[in-house]
Amino acid sequence: MNKLLALARQIDALSRAAALVAIWLVLICALVSAGNALSRYTLDLSSNAWLEMQWYMFGATVLLGAPHLLNKNGHIRVDLFYAKLNDRQRAWLDLGGLIFFLLPFSYFMVLYSWPWFVEAWQINEISANAGGLVRWPVKLLLPLGFGLLILQGLSEIIKRVAALRGDIALDTHYERPLQ
Repeated sequence: MNKLLALARQIDALSRAAALVAIWLVLICALVSAGNALSRYTLDLSSNAWLEMQWYMFGATVLLGAPHLLNKNGHIRVDLFYAKLNDRQRAWLDLGGLIFFLLPFSYFMVLYSWPWFVEAWQINEISANAGGLVRWPVKLLLPLGFGLLILQGLSEIIKRVAALRGDIALDTHYERPLQ
């Protein structure tokens, strides 16, 4: 179990690194948005590329930040039953949700989005908008983001199983927020 917990820590570090990229993308996206607005209203210059770049960065922020959000237990869940459960019951419920919902959904997202990315890359697909951007980088974000989510799901499963076995305390799988 110690080797699996070490693997879980490595996956958590990978999710943290992806989240740091997402944080920087938020800042860059805000600067691009402000620059685009300034150029449009002061210089009467605009480009679809700048708008598409904002959407690409927003998508990257969501997809790269989601695994870390799962790691920090910050995801949204229906709290109707969860709040009434004790820590052990919550761990079992989390384990079931990870195994039966998160992993299969994420797997199918990777499975079906990968060919979509490959096709866009092979034909060097470009946005139909005037001045639009190349599409394959944003299409790569889907399999990449959901692949990272699968890894983080596996990390969370390892930690829940370890907690249920008594190898770690039930609350140790929740770390401090990103600094």
